[in-house]
Amino acid sequence: MKYLRRLLWYVSSRLLILCCVLGLMIMAFYFSMNATNSYIILKDGMAKRAQVIMMGADEDLSKYFSTAYLERDAMLVAAKNGQSAYQNYYNITGFDHRITLNSFWCWPWEDTAQATITERIPAIDGKMKASAREAATVVGLNAASPKWQTTQYSVLLSRENGQWHIKKLSISNVINEE
Repeated sequence: MKYLRRLLWYVSSRLLILCCVLGLMIMAFYFSMNATNSYIILKDGMAKRAQVIMMGADEDLSKYFSTAYLERDAMLVAAKNGQSAYQNYYNITGFDHRITLNSFWCWPWEDTAQATITERIPAIDGKMKASAREAATVVGLNAASPKWQTTQYSVLLSRENGQWHIKKLSISNVINEE
């Protein structure tokens, strides 16, 4: 009886350790999967957002952002109403868009995630429209396209129908690069 008890205790303790290790591996897998999917949504969504603001591209941003957020984003609303300095005074042909993921957290069993990102556009290719030179000088713009403000955002993402969307994007810090 003594040997049977020891054998059962040995087997059950090893099974418990194995279950704990497997549980941690599964949690790490789902955390990594959520982080990767969220990073792709953040990177592509923010690049498309900048493209709409600067170039007036007709992009479907609902793949990346929730519809409630798209109605609240001041820069997007201004760009769609024709109030973007990039679209009004410049012909933007391209830009170098960069996202840095500073922090990310999402429990594997939840449908929301929080991230902190830094968005930079170090280079904007474009030149001033000939028809807008006089109006641009009145506003105080020069021939070079205006720089994009490097900004750190707090982001709330939500998973709806198995797909991540940016639900809230709020500025947490504006970084001056001079």
